[in-house]
Amino acid sequence: YRYKKMESCLTPLPEVSNQGSIAGGEVARWPKRAFTVPPRVKRGTIPGIDEKKFEEDMKLWEKRLAYYKRTTPIAQGRYRNVMDMNANLGGFAASLVKYPVWVMNVVPVNSDKDTLGAIYERGFIGTYQDWCEAFSTYPRTYDLLHADNLFSIYQDRCDITDILLEMDRILRPEGTAIIRDTVDMLTKVQAIAQRMRWDSRILDHEDGPFNPEKVLVAVKTYWTADPSEHS
Repeated sequence: YRYKKMESCLTPLPEVSNQGSIAGGEVARWPKRAFTVPPRVKRGTIPGIDEKKFEEDMKLWEKRLAYYKRTTPIAQGRYRNVMDMNANLGGFAASLVKYPVWVMNVVPVNSDKDTLGAIYERGFIGTYQDWCEAFSTYPRTYDLLHADNLFSIYQDRCDITDILLEMDRILRPEGTAIIRDTVDMLTKVQAIAQRMRWDSRILDHEDGPFNPEKVLVAVKTYWTADPSEHS
């Protein structure tokens, strides 16, 4: 989107037949809005996403959150600021609605589907981001980072070390990163995370050990340099 006139980057709202109509489609009141099929999905404007896929996505994230709760302190009030680095339809944010957290939903510019509009229609906040570049935020802003197959998207575009270093910058000390990907990718990620002094472990997929996708849970440790290392 660089060096283009702003008008070419804006998506106009659909035409309405009368003043009483709602451009784009009516949305439910909060919190029901978070679980109602977004108007963009109903209209079929997101390729490959229909109402059935949306319902399946909600059930998927309910299942995944139940798994996360067994492995991380999500339900214990440990986290406040959360980022979903590859938010898709915002299912992870929706699964957290009953918890006192704030979620930034990020749609990678390299994603094969532009779902940010549907995220907004669900009542969530979000933005686009190229994860080969720095994210516009202060250091140590987030308590929990969630990356669903993010590294597979970027493995041929930039060094995954750069993405992990950016995650380290925006994650507070003793914050947590949950990274889902293939076991081969997570092995590479874990090797870099160890050099960043993250405590990490690779867990089986919630469906069991035979699923090729795994889950890496890492905690950014609070540490200071040992003077003896520089003597």
